[in-house]
Amino acid sequence: MIALIDYAAGNLRSVKRALDFLEIENQITRNPKEVSKADAIIIPGVGNAKAAMRSLAENNLVEVLQREIPRKPFLGICLGLQILFEKSSEDDTTCLGILSGLVEKFPASEIKIPHIGWNPVDFPSTSSGQAVPPKILDGIKSGIPFYFVHSYVATPKNSAIVKATTTHGMTFPALIQQGNVWATQFHPEKSGQVGLQVLKNFADLL
Repeated sequence: MIALIDYAAGNLRSVKRALDFLEIENQITRNPKEVSKADAIIIPGVGNAKAAMRSLAENNLVEVLQREIPRKPFLGICLGLQILFEKSSEDDTTCLGILSGLVEKFPASEIKIPHIGWNPVDFPSTSSGQAVPPKILDGIKSGIPFYFVHSYVATPKNSAIVKATTTHGMTFPALIQQGNVWATQFHPEKSGQVGLQVLKNFADLL
């Protein structure tokens, strides 16, 4: 069973509908005991970092997530990626600190913020010149577009955890992975068939 963390995120039901469509067992919860017992965890994300962390704290989920996320398959989506890091410049928010690095707003420029729409997601080629997808992107070609909605981007201290990137005025992480911790800046649940493939691939990690 996948615990789908309820912290008043705007796309919670969209993620659940996608999982239900794929017949992947899931449960919306804010109960720490249910999170501890779950086989995997997903934190969806549309919203504000400080409000999200406040909701997690009010439901006694911060320490539970800090303990359980490194132990079992985990997927963070958009804001669910950003709060994995140590700190977000959005309202100067202290986050979960599971990953080392910061989250900062897109630098002021002529690009449109928030970044909304479809952008190609690229993953690096091997020494042979072939682009090999990370496990969670298995069956998906490099350069396929996914749907993004965000104003902040993550800057990991360890660039090796960045498994795919996209570009909107600047190149930034679209997918990160450290051990069993996976997170996407794009929204799989809003990305049509390729997004469903991402969620299926994640479930296959269980």
